[in-house]
Amino acid sequence: MLDLVFLAFIGYVLLLGLKRPFLWVLLYVYIDILAPQRIGYSLIATLPVSLIAFAAAFGGWLALDRKEGGRFTVRQGLMLALLVYCWWTTGHADFPADAATKWDWVWKALLFAIFLPFTLTTRARIEGLALMLVLAIATIVIGTGMKTVLGGGGYQNLKFFVNDNSGVYESSTLATVAIGLIPTIWWLVRHGTIFRPHWTVTAFAVALTFACLMVPIGTEARTGLLCIAALAVLLLRYTKRRLVFVIGAGVLGLTALPFLPQSYYQRMATLAEPGGDESASTRVAVWEWTLDYVAQKPLGGGFDAYRSNRFTYVMPVKQVNGNTTTVTYQEVEDKGRAFHSSIFELLGEQGWPGLIIWLALHGLGLWQMERIYRRWKGAKDEAEAWISPLAAALEMGALIYLVGALFQGIGYQPVMLMLVGLQIGLATYCARIDSVRAGRERSRKRREAIATKMGGAVAA
Repeated sequence: MLDLVFLAFIGYVLLLGLKRPFLWVLLYVYIDILAPQRIGYSLIATLPVSLIAFAAAFGGWLALDRKEGGRFTVRQGLMLALLVYCWWTTGHADFPADAATKWDWVWKALLFAIFLPFTLTTRARIEGLALMLVLAIATIVIGTGMKTVLGGGGYQNLKFFVNDNSGVYESSTLATVAIGLIPTIWWLVRHGTIFRPHWTVTAFAVALTFACLMVPIGTEARTGLLCIAALAVLLLRYTKRRLVFVIGAGVLGLTALPFLPQSYYQRMATLAEPGGDESASTRVAVWEWTLDYVAQKPLGGGFDAYRSNRFTYVMPVKQVNGNTTTVTYQEVEDKGRAFHSSIFELLGEQGWPGLIIWLALHGLGLWQMERIYRRWKGAKDEAEAWISPLAAALEMGALIYLVGALFQGIGYQPVMLMLVGLQIGLATYCARIDSVRAGRERSRKRREAIATKMGGAVAA
């Protein structure tokens, strides 16, 4: 039955797309994030629904959609360069079979992110993509929040729609994405045209925000706590009554403390003492190994190059006997541990060239969003008042992603690459408006100059 519901929905959107091809782009976003083919039991799992949606999105844009206003930007060029470079390193990878497996989804994520801005030519489309990102993640987040509130959480115990700790369903990744999209949720509440501002929309946003904040608690993802802290700091910039905000956040946090499970406190305590946790201890060792690795191979070792690492580290082991606690230090040998950081993931797999491209891609995005925020800040016309707040929301989302990426290997995360595509679409839209205005201003000045000359000739 579940398979039939998914297939009926996908088929219905495919039919609607014959009149509105952009719906096929949104359908691919929905399928790529939620992965209904992994949720279903039989029929849908045998069909290449993701490939069908991708072909429909690209083919519909190519054959049916208007292509006015699309342009190839510098950031799309950076993603194309990263795509080509990843292809080259995959051909020279230390572990060809494992690299090919990762390449199979990375190239699709990068290619779709390059293509996406070409379709974002209007405000409605930009908003539609933002809404689809939020609702697709909300589908996962709402269930996660409910399970957490009802007591079904815990590190590596919280179950999602799929029993697969990968992609956006990986606990730390979901926590980062959920927190990063909170600013976009509230932008949709204030400036949405698909769902107009209404108390029901606000109520849903409040509940969804609460669910997003529950994800780091339910999954006990330490990175999620850091992302919440980053969000709180970033919101200070856009809050007029900062003292009230700080006091309110503090009171809310203190109120929540008694309801948090003991396992959550124990898990978060490792942030202050990373040496006492095996997961945290190995990260530092892997990062040190990566620096030594790229010193010998500056062009990187291809996807999953971490599989060749091997190292030893000393870890404290606590033994409690009654009221006495003894600590002994034990040497631990480990190998094949993942990078646990996007910085070192890019560095180890793609070398210095890949890391530089990746940093330039996101650094340029932050610069663009900041420029747009300042350029359109204070716009009164309803047709333009939405631009600056959206730029601020996307900038905060990108910064929260980068904070989470410091401690997770999510350098090629499809949702974040879609966020990059949304940033590029907004920047292109604003550049097109400025270009039209500049053209009108030049025409006005030309007419005034001609009128002045004609007036002078008549007077003479």
